[in-house]
Amino acid sequence: MKRLVILGGGESGVGTALLGKAKGYDVFISDKGKIKTSYKEVLKHNEIEWEDEQHTESKILNADLVMKSPGIPDKVAIVKAVRAKGIAVVSEIEFASKFTSATIVGITGSNGKTTTASLTHHLLKDELNVGLSGNIGDSFAKQLLENNHENYVLEISSFQLDDVMGFKPKIAVITNITPDHLDRYEYQFENYVKAKFRIAMNQTEDDYLIYDADDQVIVNHLKEHPVQSTLLPFSVDKKIENGAYFENNKLIITIENDKITMPTTNLTLEGKHNIKNAMAASTVAHLLKIRKQTIRESLENFQGVEHRLEQVLKINKVQYINDSKATNVNATYFALESMDAATVWIVGGVDKGNDYRELFPFVNEKVKAIICLGVDNQKLMDTFGNMVDIIVETQFMSEAVKIAYKIAESGENVLLSPACASFDLFENYEDRGRQFKDAVRNL
Repeated sequence: MKRLVILGGGESGVGTALLGKAKGYDVFISDKGKIKTSYKEVLKHNEIEWEDEQHTESKILNADLVMKSPGIPDKVAIVKAVRAKGIAVVSEIEFASKFTSATIVGITGSNGKTTTASLTHHLLKDELNVGLSGNIGDSFAKQLLENNHENYVLEISSFQLDDVMGFKPKIAVITNITPDHLDRYEYQFENYVKAKFRIAMNQTEDDYLIYDADDQVIVNHLKEHPVQSTLLPFSVDKKIENGAYFENNKLIITIENDKITMPTTNLTLEGKHNIKNAMAASTVAHLLKIRKQTIRESLENFQGVEHRLEQVLKINKVQYINDSKATNVNATYFALESMDAATVWIVGGVDKGNDYRELFPFVNEKVKAIICLGVDNQKLMDTFGNMVDIIVETQFMSEAVKIAYKIAESGENVLLSPACASFDLFENYEDRGRQFKDAVRNL
């Protein structure tokens, strides 16, 4: 019996453990932190051995295969020890994909992954048996075990792609690539770009790569490192022969002379970046033969994603907007770009080596006050201190919202768009977003 050791007892770890056990592996989970009680119950119920708050080398280094949770960096001692012994290390996506013949749509990118994956699933679900997983919802491994859909839309992070070897989606999507997580890639942007392109590394000409042709990073990388996939670019700036483009408020999608046109006037999602997300999702739907009418209706009734430019409440004619999912500068760029009134901006958290310069035009034009919400706000204070009249700092969400309430006037916005990770004050970006919404409702 082959031994499968799983590092990390979160959603992907427990899902992999369940699938591994069902496929006849001897399974062991090890987590350096605390495993949530709900997950422990699942492991006990399924008689899967686990440990937390430690890594026992003797129980790990006898593995035939190790599945590493995406949150664990390669530089951790136990991972180095595993690799030194020549034990294969894979991600959950790699492990699980071996046990399905489903059509896989893999979606990656620095921003827009969750919206594009959710929208793609929304466009497909009326006509196909399709699951939504990866970096979103129940783990891919667990879904394979419980539902075994004929199609999957997977939101995939660069960390998950770092540990794929044979993974090959039928359709890959790269929404965009901007500097993010550079602390995990030796502060080399090129390493991060290569990680994203691993989504297409095993594709052949029978598979498809859908990508943003306006993104110079993607275009340059494809020139220097051609892929085997059939390319389907999308653009809001230029006409595309084979792929998708935007003209006169319409999406025009052509795949091998099969052309469809969709009006975008009734799109529920706002902003140029969401036109791109809609193009990517619609191209997938068109490839998978979803009827034009279904695509149009689904685009018009899609409600968006929680914590992504989510309109929470209007109080005294001030709109409160939760964009907690903006964990990098580029995501916040899109948020500030879409503001149509003076904005009180709540920003801060764990800085991942951020360069805030691209935000300067929007801060000068649209931001009337900045509230820094983090353990260490010095860089934000130094960067933006001279650009706005009011800049304050706090370490409490409730206080940040109260300050914003005092500053914002009728017709203005209060925007939480942190441009940083959340782990200094919150469990994750969802926790941060929920605390923001609770604080707004408590006003």
